[in-house]
Amino acid sequence: MEDTKKVTLFEEMPVPRAVMTLAIPTVLSSLVMVIYNLADTYFVGMLNDPVQNAAVTLAAPVLLAFNAVNNLFGVGTSSMMSRALGSRDYGLVRRSSAFGFYCTLMAGALFSVLYTTFHNPLLHLLGADAETMAATAQYLKWTVSLGAVPAILNVVMAYMVRAEGASLHASIGTMSGCLLNILLDPFFVLPMGLDMGAAGAGFATMLSNCVACVYFFLLLWRKRGDTYVCIRPSMFRPDRKVVAGVCGVGIPAAIQNLLNVTGMTVLNNFTASYGSDAVAAMGIVQKVNMVPMQIAFGLSQGIMPLISYNYASGNVKRMKKTLLFTVRIAVSFLAVVAAGYYLGAGRITALFMRNEAIIAYGERFLRGFCLELPFMCMDFIAVGVFQSCGMGEKSLVFALLRKIVLEIPALYVLNYLFPLYGLPYAQPVTEWILCVAAVVVLVRIFRRMEEKTGNREGKGCTS
Repeated sequence: MEDTKKVTLFEEMPVPRAVMTLAIPTVLSSLVMVIYNLADTYFVGMLNDPVQNAAVTLAAPVLLAFNAVNNLFGVGTSSMMSRALGSRDYGLVRRSSAFGFYCTLMAGALFSVLYTTFHNPLLHLLGADAETMAATAQYLKWTVSLGAVPAILNVVMAYMVRAEGASLHASIGTMSGCLLNILLDPFFVLPMGLDMGAAGAGFATMLSNCVACVYFFLLLWRKRGDTYVCIRPSMFRPDRKVVAGVCGVGIPAAIQNLLNVTGMTVLNNFTASYGSDAVAAMGIVQKVNMVPMQIAFGLSQGIMPLISYNYASGNVKRMKKTLLFTVRIAVSFLAVVAAGYYLGAGRITALFMRNEAIIAYGERFLRGFCLELPFMCMDFIAVGVFQSCGMGEKSLVFALLRKIVLEIPALYVLNYLFPLYGLPYAQPVTEWILCVAAVVVLVRIFRRMEEKTGNREGKGCTS
Protein backbone atom coordinates (compact mmCIF):
# COMPACT_ATOMS: atom_id res chain seq x y z
CA MET A 1 0.00 0.00 0.00
CA GLU A 2 1.58 3.26 -1.11
CA ASP A 3 -0.33 6.37 -0.06
CA THR A 4 -0.11 9.03 -2.77
CA LYS A 5 -0.72 11.84 -0.28
CA LYS A 6 2.26 10.75 1.80
CA VAL A 7 4.52 10.67 -1.26
CA THR A 8 3.31 14.13 -2.31
CA LEU A 9 4.05 15.55 1.14
CA PHE A 10 7.52 14.05 1.41
CA GLU A 11 8.71 14.41 -2.19
CA GLU A 12 6.77 17.04 -4.15
CA MET A 13 5.19 19.67 -1.89
CA PRO A 14 7.20 22.96 -1.70
CA VAL A 15 9.52 22.86 1.31
CA PRO A 16 7.99 25.79 3.26
CA ARG A 17 4.52 24.29 2.90
CA ALA A 18 5.73 20.77 3.79
CA VAL A 19 7.55 22.08 6.88
CA MET A 20 4.48 24.01 8.00
CA THR A 21 2.20 21.02 7.38
CA LEU A 22 4.34 18.81 9.61
CA ALA A 23 5.67 21.34 12.11
CA ILE A 24 2.68 23.55 12.96
CA PRO A 25 0.58 20.74 14.52
CA THR A 26 3.67 19.47 16.35
CA VAL A 27 4.49 22.93 17.70
CA LEU A 28 0.88 23.47 18.74
CA SER A 29 0.79 20.18 20.62
CA SER A 30 4.12 21.02 22.26
CA LEU A 31 2.72 24.40 23.32
CA VAL A 32 -0.41 22.79 24.73
CA MET A 33 1.76 20.35 26.67
CA VAL A 34 3.71 23.25 28.15
CA ILE A 35 0.51 25.10 28.95
CA TYR A 36 -0.83 22.09 30.79
CA ASN A 37 2.43 21.87 32.74
CA LEU A 38 2.09 25.57 33.50
CA ALA A 39 -1.52 24.89 34.52
CA ASP A 40 -0.28 22.53 37.24
CA THR A 41 2.06 25.26 38.48
CA TYR A 42 -0.59 27.98 38.11
CA PHE A 43 -3.42 26.23 39.95
CA VAL A 44 -1.14 24.80 42.64
CA GLY A 45 0.35 28.31 42.95
CA MET A 46 -3.15 29.69 43.63
CA LEU A 47 -3.01 27.87 46.96
CA ASN A 48 -0.20 30.29 47.97
CA ASP A 49 1.59 27.36 49.61
CA PRO A 50 5.28 27.17 48.62
CA VAL A 51 5.42 23.56 49.85
CA GLN A 52 2.76 22.42 47.35
CA ASN A 53 4.45 24.32 44.52
CA ALA A 54 7.86 22.95 45.53
CA ALA A 55 6.40 19.41 45.37
CA VAL A 56 5.53 19.85 41.68
CA THR A 57 9.03 21.22 41.01
CA LEU A 58 10.83 18.43 42.88
CA ALA A 59 8.79 15.78 41.06
CA ALA A 60 9.65 17.21 37.63
CA PRO A 61 12.84 15.13 37.10
CA VAL A 62 10.86 11.89 37.47
CA LEU A 63 8.31 13.00 34.88
CA LEU A 64 11.15 14.18 32.67
CA ALA A 65 12.58 10.66 32.94
CA PHE A 66 9.48 9.46 31.06
CA ASN A 67 11.07 11.11 28.06
CA ALA A 68 13.89 8.56 28.19
CA VAL A 69 11.34 5.88 27.26
CA ASN A 70 9.51 8.29 24.93
CA ASN A 71 12.74 8.90 23.04
CA LEU A 72 13.91 5.30 23.07
CA PHE A 73 10.73 3.95 21.47
CA GLY A 74 9.17 7.16 20.15
CA VAL A 75 12.09 8.90 18.45
CA GLY A 76 13.77 5.57 17.64
CA THR A 77 10.66 3.99 16.13
CA SER A 78 9.52 7.08 14.22
CA SER A 79 12.98 7.57 12.69
CA MET A 80 13.06 3.92 11.62
CA MET A 81 9.53 4.12 10.19
CA SER A 82 10.21 7.28 8.15
CA ARG A 83 13.48 5.92 6.77
CA ALA A 84 11.72 2.68 5.84
CA LEU A 85 8.99 4.69 4.09
CA GLY A 86 11.67 6.55 2.11
CA SER A 87 13.13 3.18 1.09
CA ARG A 88 9.63 1.83 0.21
CA ASP A 89 10.01 -1.05 2.71
CA TYR A 90 6.46 -1.06 4.10
CA GLY A 91 6.78 -4.39 5.93
CA LEU A 92 9.66 -2.90 7.92
CA VAL A 93 7.47 0.11 8.78
CA ARG A 94 4.81 -2.16 10.28
CA ARG A 95 7.26 -4.34 12.20
CA SER A 96 9.00 -1.27 13.59
CA SER A 97 5.73 0.25 14.85
CA ALA A 98 4.64 -3.01 16.53
CA PHE A 99 8.06 -3.31 18.19
CA GLY A 100 7.87 0.26 19.50
CA PHE A 101 4.32 -0.15 20.81
CA TYR A 102 4.81 -3.34 22.81
CA CYS A 103 8.20 -2.34 24.15
CA THR A 104 6.63 0.92 25.35
CA LEU A 105 3.92 -0.98 27.24
CA MET A 106 6.52 -3.13 28.99
CA ALA A 107 8.84 -0.20 29.76
CA GLY A 108 6.01 1.91 31.21
CA ALA A 109 4.93 -0.92 33.50
CA LEU A 110 8.54 -1.46 34.62
CA PHE A 111 8.93 2.26 35.32
CA SER A 112 5.84 2.20 37.53
CA VAL A 113 6.97 -0.86 39.49
CA LEU A 114 10.49 0.46 40.06
CA TYR A 115 9.31 3.86 41.30
CA THR A 116 6.71 2.32 43.63
CA THR A 117 9.30 -0.04 45.09
CA PHE A 118 12.07 2.51 45.62
CA HIS A 119 10.15 5.77 46.09
CA ASN A 120 11.52 6.65 49.54
CA PRO A 121 15.23 6.85 48.63
CA LEU A 122 14.31 8.45 45.30
CA LEU A 123 12.39 11.26 47.00
CA HIS A 124 15.45 12.07 49.13
CA LEU A 125 17.61 12.02 46.00
CA LEU A 126 15.25 14.51 44.33
CA GLY A 127 15.85 16.98 47.16
CA ALA A 128 12.62 16.45 49.13
CA ASP A 129 12.92 17.10 52.87
CA ALA A 130 10.60 16.68 55.86
CA GLU A 131 8.63 19.74 54.74
CA THR A 132 8.06 18.72 51.11
CA MET A 133 8.21 14.89 51.27
CA ALA A 134 4.51 14.09 51.72
CA ALA A 135 3.23 16.47 49.02
CA THR A 136 5.84 15.28 46.49
CA ALA A 137 5.02 11.61 47.21
CA GLN A 138 1.29 12.19 46.69
CA TYR A 139 1.86 13.94 43.36
CA LEU A 140 4.11 11.12 42.12
CA LYS A 141 1.70 8.41 43.27
CA TRP A 142 -0.81 9.50 40.64
CA THR A 143 1.58 10.53 37.87
CA VAL A 144 4.04 7.60 38.13
CA SER A 145 2.80 4.67 40.22
CA LEU A 146 -0.61 4.73 38.53
CA GLY A 147 0.05 6.92 35.50
CA ALA A 148 3.38 5.91 33.95
CA VAL A 149 1.97 3.60 31.26
CA PRO A 150 -0.63 6.01 29.75
CA ALA A 151 1.75 8.98 30.10
CA ILE A 152 4.47 7.26 28.06
CA LEU A 153 2.25 5.34 25.64
CA ASN A 154 0.29 8.32 24.32
CA VAL A 155 3.52 10.19 23.47
CA VAL A 156 5.07 7.21 21.66
CA MET A 157 1.88 6.60 19.68
CA ALA A 158 1.91 10.26 18.62
CA TYR A 159 5.47 9.82 17.33
CA MET A 160 4.46 6.74 15.32
CA VAL A 161 1.41 8.44 13.77
CA ARG A 162 3.55 11.51 12.92
CA ALA A 163 6.22 9.33 11.28
CA GLU A 164 3.97 8.66 8.28
CA GLY A 165 3.06 12.32 7.88
CA ALA A 166 -0.16 12.42 9.95
CA SER A 167 1.13 15.25 12.12
CA LEU A 168 -2.33 16.76 12.67
CA HIS A 169 -3.79 13.53 14.08
CA ALA A 170 -0.74 13.08 16.31
CA SER A 171 -1.19 16.57 17.68
CA ILE A 172 -4.95 16.22 18.21
CA GLY A 173 -4.33 13.11 20.32
CA THR A 174 -1.71 14.82 22.43
CA MET A 175 -3.68 18.03 22.78
CA SER A 176 -6.91 16.27 23.77
CA GLY A 177 -5.25 14.93 26.90
CA CYS A 178 -3.53 18.22 27.68
CA LEU A 179 -6.68 20.32 27.32
CA LEU A 180 -8.63 17.92 29.50
CA ASN A 181 -5.88 18.21 32.12
CA ILE A 182 -6.24 22.00 32.14
CA LEU A 183 -10.00 21.70 32.62
CA LEU A 184 -9.66 19.15 35.44
CA ASP A 185 -6.87 20.89 37.37
CA PRO A 186 -8.96 23.54 39.18
CA PHE A 187 -11.57 20.94 40.19
CA PHE A 188 -9.02 18.57 41.71
CA VAL A 189 -6.50 21.11 43.08
CA LEU A 190 -8.44 24.05 44.56
CA PRO A 191 -10.54 24.29 47.75
CA MET A 192 -13.66 25.01 45.67
CA GLY A 193 -13.30 21.48 44.25
CA LEU A 194 -11.75 18.39 45.83
CA ASP A 195 -8.97 20.45 47.49
CA MET A 196 -6.29 17.81 46.80
CA GLY A 197 -3.46 20.30 46.21
CA ALA A 198 -0.47 18.94 44.27
CA ALA A 199 -1.93 15.42 44.45
CA GLY A 200 -4.98 16.69 42.57
CA ALA A 201 -2.77 17.97 39.75
CA GLY A 202 -1.22 14.50 39.52
CA PHE A 203 -4.66 12.83 39.46
CA ALA A 204 -5.83 15.12 36.65
CA THR A 205 -2.67 14.36 34.65
CA MET A 206 -3.17 10.60 34.96
CA LEU A 207 -6.80 10.75 33.80
CA SER A 208 -5.92 13.03 30.87
CA ASN A 209 -3.18 10.73 29.61
CA CYS A 210 -5.63 7.81 29.64
CA VAL A 211 -8.02 9.82 27.43
CA ALA A 212 -5.19 10.59 24.97
CA CYS A 213 -4.39 6.88 24.69
CA VAL A 214 -8.04 6.11 23.94
CA TYR A 215 -7.98 8.67 21.11
CA PHE A 216 -5.00 6.96 19.45
CA PHE A 217 -6.55 3.50 19.74
CA LEU A 218 -9.75 4.77 18.12
CA LEU A 219 -7.74 6.52 15.39
CA LEU A 220 -5.81 3.36 14.50
CA TRP A 221 -9.00 1.32 14.49
CA ARG A 222 -10.71 3.81 12.14
CA LYS A 223 -7.68 4.01 9.80
CA ARG A 224 -6.83 0.29 10.05
CA GLY A 225 -6.82 -0.16 6.27
CA ASP A 226 -5.11 3.15 5.59
CA THR A 227 -2.11 3.35 7.91
CA TYR A 228 1.30 1.75 8.25
CA VAL A 229 1.17 1.97 12.07
CA CYS A 230 0.56 -1.58 13.23
CA ILE A 231 -0.03 -2.76 16.81
CA ARG A 232 -1.14 -6.33 16.07
CA PRO A 233 0.61 -8.77 18.44
CA SER A 234 1.47 -11.02 15.49
CA MET A 235 3.68 -8.23 14.05
CA PHE A 236 5.75 -7.98 17.23
CA ARG A 237 8.74 -9.80 15.80
CA PRO A 238 11.88 -8.02 16.99
CA ASP A 239 14.30 -9.10 14.26
CA ARG A 240 17.84 -7.76 14.17
CA LYS A 241 17.16 -5.04 11.61
CA VAL A 242 14.23 -3.59 13.57
CA VAL A 243 16.01 -3.67 16.93
CA ALA A 244 19.19 -2.15 15.51
CA GLY A 245 17.29 0.57 13.63
CA VAL A 246 15.11 1.60 16.57
CA CYS A 247 17.72 1.29 19.29
CA GLY A 248 20.53 2.82 17.24
CA VAL A 249 18.65 6.14 17.36
CA GLY A 250 16.50 5.55 20.44
CA ILE A 251 19.17 4.60 22.98
CA PRO A 252 21.24 7.78 22.49
CA ALA A 253 18.02 9.81 22.61
CA ALA A 254 17.03 8.06 25.86
CA ILE A 255 20.47 8.68 27.37
CA GLN A 256 20.13 12.33 26.39
CA ASN A 257 16.93 12.62 28.43
CA LEU A 258 18.36 10.74 31.40
CA LEU A 259 21.19 13.26 31.37
CA ASN A 260 18.57 16.04 31.29
CA VAL A 261 17.01 14.48 34.41
CA THR A 262 20.45 14.39 36.04
CA GLY A 263 21.03 18.05 35.21
CA MET A 264 17.62 19.09 36.56
CA THR A 265 18.17 17.07 39.73
CA VAL A 266 21.55 18.74 40.33
CA LEU A 267 19.98 22.16 39.73
CA ASN A 268 17.07 21.44 42.10
CA ASN A 269 19.39 20.15 44.81
CA PHE A 270 21.50 23.31 44.62
CA THR A 271 18.36 25.43 44.72
CA ALA A 272 16.78 23.44 47.59
CA SER A 273 19.61 24.49 49.90
CA TYR A 274 18.28 28.08 49.68
CA GLY A 275 14.74 27.18 50.84
CA SER A 276 11.29 26.37 49.43
CA ASP A 277 10.77 29.92 48.08
CA ALA A 278 13.82 29.57 45.84
CA VAL A 279 12.69 26.09 44.72
CA ALA A 280 9.18 27.35 43.90
CA ALA A 281 10.62 30.30 41.93
CA MET A 282 13.01 28.03 40.03
CA GLY A 283 10.12 25.70 39.14
CA ILE A 284 7.99 28.57 37.82
CA VAL A 285 10.85 29.97 35.74
CA GLN A 286 11.79 26.57 34.31
CA LYS A 287 8.23 26.00 33.13
CA VAL A 288 7.90 29.51 31.70
CA ASN A 289 11.16 28.98 29.82
CA MET A 290 9.79 25.67 28.55
CA VAL A 291 7.26 27.48 26.33
CA PRO A 292 9.78 28.73 23.73
CA MET A 293 11.93 25.66 24.29
CA GLN A 294 9.01 23.44 23.30
CA ILE A 295 8.40 25.54 20.20
CA ALA A 296 11.99 24.90 19.13
CA PHE A 297 11.65 21.24 20.09
CA GLY A 298 8.36 20.97 18.20
CA LEU A 299 9.96 22.40 15.06
CA SER A 300 12.89 19.99 15.28
CA GLN A 301 10.58 17.01 15.87
CA GLY A 302 8.05 18.14 13.26
CA ILE A 303 10.57 18.12 10.41
CA MET A 304 12.05 14.75 11.39
CA PRO A 305 9.82 12.66 9.08
CA LEU A 306 10.67 14.96 6.15
CA ILE A 307 14.41 14.79 6.88
CA SER A 308 14.33 11.00 7.42
CA TYR A 309 12.38 10.29 4.26
CA ASN A 310 14.57 12.43 2.02
CA TYR A 311 17.76 11.15 3.65
CA ALA A 312 16.71 7.58 2.84
CA SER A 313 15.74 8.53 -0.73
CA GLY A 314 18.96 10.57 -1.27
CA ASN A 315 17.40 14.00 -1.85
CA VAL A 316 20.10 16.16 -0.22
CA LYS A 317 18.80 19.38 -1.77
CA ARG A 318 15.37 18.98 -0.17
CA MET A 319 16.95 18.09 3.18
CA LYS A 320 19.10 21.23 3.14
CA LYS A 321 16.19 23.49 2.18
CA THR A 322 14.13 22.01 4.99
CA LEU A 323 16.89 22.64 7.52
CA LEU A 324 17.67 26.22 6.47
CA PHE A 325 14.00 27.25 6.36
CA THR A 326 13.45 25.83 9.87
CA VAL A 327 16.55 27.53 11.31
CA ARG A 328 15.52 30.95 9.99
CA ILE A 329 12.09 30.69 11.59
CA ALA A 330 13.33 29.30 14.91
CA VAL A 331 16.23 31.70 15.52
CA SER A 332 14.20 34.81 14.65
CA PHE A 333 11.27 33.84 16.84
CA LEU A 334 13.33 32.80 19.87
CA ALA A 335 15.40 36.01 19.76
CA VAL A 336 12.19 38.03 20.08
CA VAL A 337 10.92 35.83 22.93
CA ALA A 338 14.24 36.12 24.80
CA ALA A 339 14.04 39.91 24.65
CA GLY A 340 10.46 39.87 25.95
CA TYR A 341 11.36 37.52 28.80
CA TYR A 342 14.35 39.60 29.82
CA LEU A 343 12.36 42.83 29.95
CA GLY A 344 9.26 41.38 31.62
CA ALA A 345 10.80 38.74 33.90
CA GLY A 346 9.31 40.05 37.14
CA ARG A 347 5.80 40.54 35.76
CA ILE A 348 5.82 37.08 34.19
CA THR A 349 6.79 35.42 37.49
CA ALA A 350 4.09 37.38 39.32
CA LEU A 351 1.44 35.76 37.11
CA PHE A 352 1.98 32.47 38.93
CA MET A 353 2.44 33.46 42.56
CA ARG A 354 1.77 36.61 44.60
CA ASN A 355 4.77 36.23 46.87
CA GLU A 356 7.34 39.03 46.86
CA ALA A 357 10.29 36.76 47.71
CA ILE A 358 9.39 34.28 44.94
CA ILE A 359 8.85 37.09 42.41
CA ALA A 360 12.27 38.57 43.27
CA TYR A 361 13.96 35.20 42.82
CA GLY A 362 12.04 34.47 39.62
CA GLU A 363 12.92 37.78 38.00
CA ARG A 364 16.65 37.14 38.33
CA PHE A 365 16.36 33.47 37.39
CA LEU A 366 14.36 34.12 34.20
CA ARG A 367 16.76 36.83 33.02
CA GLY A 368 19.53 34.25 33.15
CA PHE A 369 17.69 31.33 31.56
CA CYS A 370 16.21 33.30 28.63
CA LEU A 371 19.67 34.14 27.24
CA GLU A 372 20.00 30.57 25.96
CA LEU A 373 16.93 30.61 23.71
CA PRO A 374 18.22 31.83 20.29
CA PHE A 375 21.25 29.51 20.52
CA MET A 376 19.46 26.47 21.93
CA CYS A 377 17.37 25.96 18.79
CA MET A 378 20.49 25.09 16.76
CA ASP A 379 21.31 22.34 19.25
CA PHE A 380 17.74 20.98 19.06
CA ILE A 381 17.61 21.10 15.26
CA ALA A 382 21.04 19.50 14.87
CA VAL A 383 20.10 16.62 17.19
CA GLY A 384 16.83 16.23 15.27
CA VAL A 385 18.81 15.86 12.03
CA PHE A 386 21.12 13.28 13.63
CA GLN A 387 18.14 11.26 14.85
CA SER A 388 16.36 11.53 11.50
CA CYS A 389 19.38 10.17 9.64
CA GLY A 390 20.07 7.32 12.07
CA MET A 391 23.22 9.03 13.41
CA GLY A 392 22.59 8.13 17.02
CA GLU A 393 26.22 8.37 18.01
CA LYS A 394 26.35 12.08 17.11
CA SER A 395 23.25 12.88 19.17
CA LEU A 396 24.82 10.99 22.08
CA VAL A 397 28.02 13.02 21.81
CA PHE A 398 26.00 16.24 21.92
CA ALA A 399 24.06 15.00 24.95
CA LEU A 400 27.29 14.20 26.81
CA LEU A 401 28.77 17.56 25.87
CA ARG A 402 25.64 19.37 26.98
CA LYS A 403 25.24 17.88 30.46
CA ILE A 404 28.41 16.07 31.56
CA VAL A 405 31.11 18.24 29.99
CA LEU A 406 29.46 21.67 30.09
CA GLU A 407 26.25 22.26 32.06
CA ILE A 408 26.73 20.28 35.30
CA PRO A 409 30.32 21.51 35.84
CA ALA A 410 29.07 25.04 35.08
CA LEU A 411 26.41 24.68 37.80
CA TYR A 412 29.09 23.90 40.38
CA VAL A 413 31.40 26.70 39.25
CA LEU A 414 28.73 29.40 38.88
CA ASN A 415 27.04 28.51 42.18
CA TYR A 416 30.43 28.79 43.89
CA LEU A 417 31.24 32.14 42.28
CA PHE A 418 27.71 33.60 42.45
CA PRO A 419 25.69 31.63 45.05
CA LEU A 420 22.18 30.76 43.78
CA TYR A 421 22.04 33.55 41.16
CA GLY A 422 24.79 31.98 39.07
CA LEU A 423 22.75 28.79 38.54
CA PRO A 424 20.48 30.11 35.72
CA TYR A 425 23.51 31.04 33.60
CA ALA A 426 24.84 27.48 33.30
CA GLN A 427 22.45 26.65 30.45
CA PRO A 428 23.17 29.80 28.37
CA VAL A 429 26.93 29.17 28.58
CA THR A 430 26.32 25.57 27.48
CA GLU A 431 24.05 26.49 24.56
CA TRP A 432 26.38 29.20 23.23
CA ILE A 433 29.14 26.59 22.85
CA LEU A 434 26.86 23.89 21.45
CA CYS A 435 25.40 26.27 18.87
CA VAL A 436 28.84 26.71 17.30
CA ALA A 437 29.46 22.94 17.43
CA ALA A 438 26.07 22.22 15.81
CA VAL A 439 26.74 24.53 12.84
CA VAL A 440 30.18 23.01 12.25
CA VAL A 441 28.92 19.40 12.39
CA LEU A 442 25.89 20.03 10.15
CA VAL A 443 28.03 21.74 7.50
CA ARG A 444 30.37 18.74 7.46
CA ILE A 445 27.49 16.24 7.24
CA PHE A 446 25.90 17.94 4.24
CA ARG A 447 29.26 18.37 2.54
CA ARG A 448 29.95 14.62 2.85
CA MET A 449 26.45 13.75 1.60
CA GLU A 450 26.86 16.00 -1.43
CA GLU A 451 30.24 14.45 -2.23
CA LYS A 452 28.73 10.98 -1.87
CA THR A 453 25.89 11.71 -4.30
CA GLY A 454 28.32 13.40 -6.68
CA ASN A 455 25.91 16.28 -7.12
CA ARG A 456 25.88 19.40 -4.94
CA GLU A 457 22.23 19.94 -5.79
CA GLY A 458 21.37 16.51 -4.41
CA LYS A 459 19.35 13.77 -6.02
CA GLY A 460 15.96 14.62 -7.35
CA CYS A 461 14.57 17.88 -8.68
CA THR A 462 11.85 18.67 -6.16
CA SER A 463 11.97 21.79 -4.04
